[in-house]
Amino acid sequence: MLREKIQSETVTAMKAKDKERLAALRLVGAKIKDRDIELRTSDKKPDDEELVTDVLTKMAKQRRESIEMYDAGDRKELADKERAELAVIEEFLPQQLSETDTKAEIAAIKAELNAAGMKDMGRVMAELKSRHGAALDMSRASALVKEALA
Repeated sequence: MLREKIQSETVTAMKAKDKERLAALRLVGAKIKDRDIELRTSDKKPDDEELVTDVLTKMAKQRRESIEMYDAGDRKELADKERAELAVIEEFLPQQLSETDTKAEIAAIKAELNAAGMKDMGRVMAELKSRHGAALDMSRASALVKEALA
């Protein structure tokens, strides 16, 4: 479903002659195809939605890191290009949980698992990822879990 939506948006961008959006969508399509090729020889194949969401999440993370580096290096034009690509990628990702909602989920999981200290961080993170994997920035969530367990 998500894969088809990306393909139809690519066609729409082509017809509208929106070069920047088209380039970003083609990049997404190429990454998904690369991932498909990687998984050809794999024993276990993830669900298609999960695969596409995973690719999009990684691409978004890469764009955010690039934006930080370009801003730090005073390369505004490159940062703006990355921001435009990030906006297109984020259209297809599930809505991210807010920091408040993330903290509430962490507190609930912590209580559920009777997590007391840092030794339980792995269990809390695993449960958090299984429940809200695509809707979370796991690096930010990791910092919040550390804060909650400290």
